[in-house]
Amino acid sequence: MRIRTTPTLLSYALSLTVLAACSSEQTPSGAPPAANAAPATQNAPLETRPPNGVDFKPAFEGQTRAPGLSSNIELDVQVVAEGLESPWAFEFLPDGRMLVTERPGRLRIVGTDGKLSEPVKGLPNVLFEGQGGLLDVALDPQFETNRTIYWSYAEPRKDGNGTTLAKGVLKEDANGASVENVQIIFRQMPSANSTFHFGSRIVFAPDGTLFLTLGERAFPPYQMESQNIDSHLGKVVRINPDGSVPKDNPFVGRQDAKPEIWSYGHRNIQAAALDLQGRLWTIEHGPRGGDELNRPEPGKNYGWPIITYGIDYPGDKIGEGITAKEGMEQPVYYWDPVIAPSGMIFYDGEMFPEWKGDLFVGGLGSMKLVRLKLENDRVVGEEWLLQDRGSRIRDVKQGPDGAIYVLAEGPKPAIMRIARRS
Repeated sequence: MRIRTTPTLLSYALSLTVLAACSSEQTPSGAPPAANAAPATQNAPLETRPPNGVDFKPAFEGQTRAPGLSSNIELDVQVVAEGLESPWAFEFLPDGRMLVTERPGRLRIVGTDGKLSEPVKGLPNVLFEGQGGLLDVALDPQFETNRTIYWSYAEPRKDGNGTTLAKGVLKEDANGASVENVQIIFRQMPSANSTFHFGSRIVFAPDGTLFLTLGERAFPPYQMESQNIDSHLGKVVRINPDGSVPKDNPFVGRQDAKPEIWSYGHRNIQAAALDLQGRLWTIEHGPRGGDELNRPEPGKNYGWPIITYGIDYPGDKIGEGITAKEGMEQPVYYWDPVIAPSGMIFYDGEMFPEWKGDLFVGGLGSMKLVRLKLENDRVVGEEWLLQDRGSRIRDVKQGPDGAIYVLAEGPKPAIMRIARRS
């Protein structure tokens, strides 16, 4: 499908660029939103600004603005690597080094001393434009024996572009690092003429399959593709490591559906992780308001753009301006105004036993690390960390040492280690 650029699309693109501090995919030029004042009442919600969706009401208690939490843990935050350009994701290697993607198309290895390698050779060309580029990276569950890595990227195509997933074998020798036996195992279809909303988080499931999150490409002509099960736009897909389709995927055997689809009705998921039970959770960008935490289940519809707790960038309601509809799932939690989520983990380390099972998500435009405490799959508390750093948090990982590591982008991109101060 090729969409011609019209004045309507141009005005919408301008809105995305100027107002993207809401989903904050573009680097903001001004100061971060003033949303870090301490609540006047103990356990009051941390967010005190008025919502964008002024007449939207949550579907159940605790769906938004959960009680504020304070861990009172003295943290030691140290920069462990810097000198990166437009970093997007990182992943720990078994020996403690890290793979880091840079959107211009470079994959680097960060040594335990923080030094950056030369770019890894052998990656395909990427579309480095808008929000596109080299995006997520993940290790095969059997990496120690097969040395296989996976990466997602914005692929330039003759009929537009789209999110693509590839894999290859990581080789290292005296001449540096390279990937060999490169195979493309999935292409988001249809292609689109957009440089926004690529999604792109890769998560391996306990059964060996993998999930890939896919954005709906942002513009109004594409948004309704989120509701079309014969399209990959605005979906979570589930495939086998060789790119084949698991036989128990929800739409297998249907002629009107893409068999890779796991769930649909999503906007732009840039945060995804397994909880301690091995279940997939995602957090997607809303427009102005409406960032959503979901636990995607097979075959279910998560509503975008029919239902949403956000409004459009120019200030109008989206569609009918409704937040609920029969047959569409409610988010477990939402933010309005947005945090602009990217990268997440469920913590299970020993350094912070009081945080075990908690969810941590990076905030881009909100420039903070958000901790959510959950009970029975509901959010019961929220804490904001790293607000003094003024850093756009792009990715979050738990290190082999039990510390939390974050990838910050912006004027001084860096990887930071968050440990308990001794």
